[in-house]
This record gives sequence, structure tokens and C-alpha cells, in this order.
Amino acid sequence: MNRVRGKATIITGAARGQGESHSRLFAAEGAAVLMTDVVDDAGEAVASELRDAGHDVHFVHMDVTSESDWRAVVAEAERRWGRVDILLNNAGIVGSMKAADEEDLQAWTKITAINQQGVYLGIKHVVPAMRRAGGGAIVNTCSINGAVGAAGSFSYQASKGAVRMMTRAAALEYVADKIRVNAVSPGLVMTPWRKRRARSRTRRSPPRHR
Repeated sequence: MNRVRGKATIITGAARGQGESHSRLFAAEGAAVLMTDVVDDAGEAVASELRDAGHDVHFVHMDVTSESDWRAVVAEAERRWGRVDILLNNAGIVGSMKAADEEDLQAWTKITAINQQGVYLGIKHVVPAMRRAGGGAIVNTCSINGAVGAAGSFSYQASKGAVRMMTRAAALEYVADKIRVNAVSPGLVMTPWRKRRARSRTRRSPPRHR
């Protein structure tokens, strides 16, 4: 326990699913956590619950595609704790799950803006803060589909492949600043969204006869 005790941590997409689990784990391990998301009610509820349990956890609304939001979040973390030690770039969406020839530009733009641009902006704006702190750690949520292709989800896989290479580039770029940059690449995670989607598919499936 207390593996990240006292570490000032920013977690994006923190209100639900994997981000909520990350927030709970980091708090349990002693981190000071700034949760961010666009889902305010859920985020505030989790942060309040964790504070009531004695953890230093707060929620801030943030759109990861917004540069001004990133500036505000980093400034808030430094105001509260004087530093930023850890960034977990978790926010992401699966999106349309279409093939390239079926995808439309609006859907492509939304997926890549959240999954790829959000990670870029996170790295861009926490690096100066981590330099001031003498180092830090950035963890980007990638996907097994960022390394191994599959049919469908063209835009999602493209965005996660980009995150994988962005992580490698940043790891080499900032090692001299004592900033570690890594990615985690999970497979299917049964989040509430996944459960709802699975139930929806089950309801739509016609009965099978032997």
C-alpha cells in the first residue's frame, strides 16, 4: 500500500469505467488525485465519496480536446499541491466502430480529437509542470488494437496506434527531464458501457434454432 503516497495525480476520463477504477486505486495507494471528465455529476459523486473516506481527491470539469481546459487543470493541480507528479491520460471513446469506407469525417474527427489530440495536449501541458517538480510519470491508455489490427473500428484503432507511437516518442524526448512515459494496452474491459452494449446486442439478436 501507499505506493504513490503524496503524489499529485491528474486522471482524465475519471468519472466512470476504467477512469473511476484508476481514481479509486490511486486514492487507496495514497495519491492526491484530481479527477477530470465531462460527466460532472458522476465525477463529483466519486470524488465526494473518496473525500468522505479520508482521501485527497477532487473533481474538475475538463474536455480533453480543449487546450484552455488543460491549462486550467494543470494550474489547479499546482495550486492545490504545488506540483504535478503523475498524469494518467485515460479519456477515450470507441466511437462509430465502422470500416474506413463507411466512416464519416465528423466521426473520425471526434474519435481522433478525444483519443489522440487529448493525449497530445496532456503531454504538452504537464511536461513543464513536471520539469518544475523535478520529474514525473505519464501513463497513456492505449489498446491492444493499437498494435494488432482487426476488422471494424477503423478510426478507434488508428487513434490508439497513434497513441502507441506518441508514447514511444515522448519517452525518448523527456527521459533527460526524469519524466517517464509509458502506455498500457488492455484488451476488452467490461465497463458499464460495454455491459450496456452487450445487453443491447443480445436484445437485437434473433432467436437461434437448432
